[in-house]
Amino acid sequence: MRVAVLDDYQHKAAQLADWDSLSAEIDFFHAPISDLVMTLAAYDVLVLMRERTKFSAETLAALPNLKLVVTTGMRNASLDVGHLHDRGVPVSGTGIPNYGAGQGVASTVEIAWGLIFATRKRVVAEDRLLRQGVWQAEMPVNLAHSTLGLVGLGRLGSQMVAPAKAFGMEVLAWSQNLGAERAGELGAQRVGFGELLAYSDVVSIHLVLSERTRGLFGAAQLEAMKPGASLINTSRGPIVEEAALLDALRRGRISAGLDVFDQEPLPPGHSLTALDNAVLTPHLGYVSEEALAGMYAEAVEDIAAFQAGTPIRLVS
Repeated sequence: MRVAVLDDYQHKAAQLADWDSLSAEIDFFHAPISDLVMTLAAYDVLVLMRERTKFSAETLAALPNLKLVVTTGMRNASLDVGHLHDRGVPVSGTGIPNYGAGQGVASTVEIAWGLIFATRKRVVAEDRLLRQGVWQAEMPVNLAHSTLGLVGLGRLGSQMVAPAKAFGMEVLAWSQNLGAERAGELGAQRVGFGELLAYSDVVSIHLVLSERTRGLFGAAQLEAMKPGASLINTSRGPIVEEAALLDALRRGRISAGLDVFDQEPLPPGHSLTALDNAVLTPHLGYVSEEALAGMYAEAVEDIAAFQAGTPIRLVS
């Protein structure tokens, strides 16, 4: 059995799980693959880091040897699971260690706050300018007495509330299914979407990408944001229309802290990389040694279970 482990950008996967316990030949790929069909045609098993590489039905159909696909997490919007089910190819998933209140959530929330500090306190901009000999180019903005608007108050969004309160921020929240009572229990005030945009100094997105949320932030919504506010996105790139965001940033109307993008990895020379009021990180939200070790360990378990004839953690 040949196993391909994709998108191991940090060259860590081999060290983080007991791949040698499998009766298989394991290959690790450390960069995006330009020709998926030619590169992967001989493999029986693919191990995917969720939503890093897109596998359409057309691509999967051209991989005739495929017997099992393992994806980290229990859903992968970039994988045509239905096609694999129709072919009788099982798809196994993994958890994220202590996802309810632990490593997966903590990592993403910490990245979100890192982007908030970077945009509001000008950490990245002033570091860059200081290296060029410029001392105190502009003034940072205090978090105290400002307003954090959370678009989504679920597992991730709710973990943003306590740090905001500790910094003396008011917390507003909105999502389509959020009620005022539930928001109050979590320490936030439920408001309408338009009100959140108008009054928030920082708007942080914590929603799952779906047909309902795709393009939720377009030109009108970005224009409705408070002038000088910061937009933080650690969820999924397509929730924000990229062209509209680029326009708002170029006009200096808002700043942005982005961990996710329409196309990942972000291509060299992308328009976002030329903007000083955008702080960019390479989708680090759920990336930590502890989280990856847990996911890869379960990927090994998934492959071993398949080899034993009893696939586990099947993705529906």
